[in-house]
Amino acid sequence: MYLGPRLRRLRRELGLTQQIMAVDLGISPSYIALLERNQRPVTADLLLRLARTYRLDVTDLASEDGETYARRIAEVLRDPIFSDIDMPPLEVSDLSTSFPGISEALLRLHGAYLREQQALAARRAGGGLETENDPVAEAQRFFSTRRNYIDALDRRSEDLSAEIEVEGDATRFLAIRGVRVRFLPTGVLMDALRRFDRHNQQLLIADTLDASSRAFQIALHIAYTALRSEIGQVLREESFTSKTAETLVRRGLAAYAAAALVMPYERFIRTAEARGYDIEAIAGVFGSSFEQVAHRLTTLQRPGREGAPFFFLRLDEAGNVSKRLDATGFPFAAHGGGCPLWNLHQTFRRPGEVLTQWLELPDGQRFFSIARTVTNSGGGHMRARAVRAIALACTAQDATRLIYAQGEKQQPTPIGVTCRLCHRAECEARSAPPIGRDILTDEYRRDPAPFTFAAS
Repeated sequence: MYLGPRLRRLRRELGLTQQIMAVDLGISPSYIALLERNQRPVTADLLLRLARTYRLDVTDLASEDGETYARRIAEVLRDPIFSDIDMPPLEVSDLSTSFPGISEALLRLHGAYLREQQALAARRAGGGLETENDPVAEAQRFFSTRRNYIDALDRRSEDLSAEIEVEGDATRFLAIRGVRVRFLPTGVLMDALRRFDRHNQQLLIADTLDASSRAFQIALHIAYTALRSEIGQVLREESFTSKTAETLVRRGLAAYAAAALVMPYERFIRTAEARGYDIEAIAGVFGSSFEQVAHRLTTLQRPGREGAPFFFLRLDEAGNVSKRLDATGFPFAAHGGGCPLWNLHQTFRRPGEVLTQWLELPDGQRFFSIARTVTNSGGGHMRARAVRAIALACTAQDATRLIYAQGEKQQPTPIGVTCRLCHRAECEARSAPPIGRDILTDEYRRDPAPFTFAAS
């Protein structure tokens, strides 16, 4: 059988390179490449070897991709944009069977075209959100609507953490279940940080990771395996607009469970409250990183045992937001840059230092912010290191629970969500006028603020 696209998809789902799959199956990498391009058929012997090596059902492997591609492409070709092109069904069938890569490219391109058309229609209609079909925004909404707390998953992770502690540690827990943990150079892992060798039942971790990252990667593997059914149940309770959105949520749930394994809820919240939410002190207790603890602090929303609710933001030096979690209702802007008066943006000039700040929004809401830079472990000389800034913010009334706010004078900095939504007319840091305000033309006067507005 010709199963090229199915084989390639399987390899990518398992996180394998052609070289690694070839070693697992006892064949050459070039033969894997020929199989994936449908230039060689998959024999019955190889089909059984695939099933045994990766513990798969033969019927799943034997599923026919050509028919699926033919059906999907036929649907795409009904789009009016192709109405003047004659494409007989036989040609469509030949394309889907003989050229699966081109078929997939066509489907992806048409999907991107549809999403752009929908976004354009929303903009023309006025007020339509461009994030409606954005899988990243959809994943963020999934966690935001749950205040970043997944009760069933958190409780099961806490129980499993207790089981791991009884057996010694996570490495021993896996060893009892037949999985050996090995730390290897990134060159051997082909630059991967974590890879599970199903054939030899080995969990391979890059030896360049620091202790907290190693522990988290091991916990992440346990989450994906021991908690697979719990994660699957949470996903089945939600409908997603795309496979990408579902994949992003699955990754987020696995990371959530991994953090709950390393920092189980009840012990973590007791430690947090006893230490006044001192992030570095908590990190020392659990052997975790500053960012891991900050992230976990946003999940303390168990009914009857809530911690201080936090808003979490991570961005790079260019201001690109790579993670956003909210348990406070902080009105962060979905579009446009953030407010330059928030000292989160100043952390890059003072790396590793914790900066605190009282904030006041235009509507009078007050928040307390903790910000600091974090750096990935790099992995050696000449390895790229990503430096990012993270911020935790809680409401002013919850700030009294934080050691960072003790003795701090409550002199809030007036900030806005983003310039286009902020109506502080006197702000000298403004980069753009707010929506709905007319700018006055004054040829004889120049105020410190870049714009002067007509009275609203």
